[in-house]
Amino acid sequence: MKIASIDVGSYSIRLSVAQLNKSLQVLHEEGRITALATDLRESGLLREDRMEESVEVIRGFVEKAKSFEVGKIKIVGTEALRRAKNAQEFLKRVKEATGLDLRVITPEEEGRYAFLSVAYSLRPKGKFCIIDQGGGSTEFVCGSGFQIEYLKSLPFGIVNLTEEFIKSDPPKNYELESLKNFLDEEIKQVVSPCDELIGLGGTITTIAAIEYGIYPYKGQDVHGKEISLQRLMFWIETLSSMKEKDRISTFSHIEPKRARVIIPGLVIFYRSMLLFGKDRIRVSDWGLKEGLLVEEVIRRY
Repeated sequence: MKIASIDVGSYSIRLSVAQLNKSLQVLHEEGRITALATDLRESGLLREDRMEESVEVIRGFVEKAKSFEVGKIKIVGTEALRRAKNAQEFLKRVKEATGLDLRVITPEEEGRYAFLSVAYSLRPKGKFCIIDQGGGSTEFVCGSGFQIEYLKSLPFGIVNLTEEFIKSDPPKNYELESLKNFLDEEIKQVVSPCDELIGLGGTITTIAAIEYGIYPYKGQDVHGKEISLQRLMFWIETLSSMKEKDRISTFSHIEPKRARVIIPGLVIFYRSMLLFGKDRIRVSDWGLKEGLLVEEVIRRY
């Protein structure tokens, strides 16, 4: 059986198509940045232009999935759709455009799917904690094997952190210091002893691609790579000293729409590594959308 999943995130929308049997074979993946949560923190509403673009991307992804003759398409939404006052209007537009229902999942479900994808694809040994950094929320999930022992979702991601803390281009030292202090207070509440940290999301996969010279981006080449604390600090210092336009022109790995928000994402991982006491982090290209597929494998086989 073939199945597709679409993850409608606060910053990006991503599609996976896979063949399911007793294992999972990914046939196609793609993603688009639509920044759905832009200005949501201030207004409480999804912007009209962000909704229009996002619905069009979802419609295109559904058509792509259907071209593979999939038997099922799962569409889920996360933090932006949990918070927006006009989320129901967006869900209605998706239904009209595709004929399918978009299910808004809880933070706990989001963390569980991300954990499942890592447990299935990387098979970490011992206790591991994943940091699933998104556009509007960041999930910290710890456990062993496929068993979750601890899950906490914090209501910040690269969109709302950038809007709140990064006003200058490039960011000023006091802005970065304020961001760091805020994150330390938040993250220290979720620190749990573990053998390994694993990072998910477009920020950490982009930096892994730069670090290992992977261009054009190939998820299978990034998946499982490690980044040291020292190198992560190097990339924070390097990119935060550059203007947004220079990050784009210097590093072709960085999507233009990601260039502005990448610094807060990196700081999330850096401060987490320090507070968890880890000098290395493993990178997962698999996340929520793959977790939706892994759930089907577990359920059926």
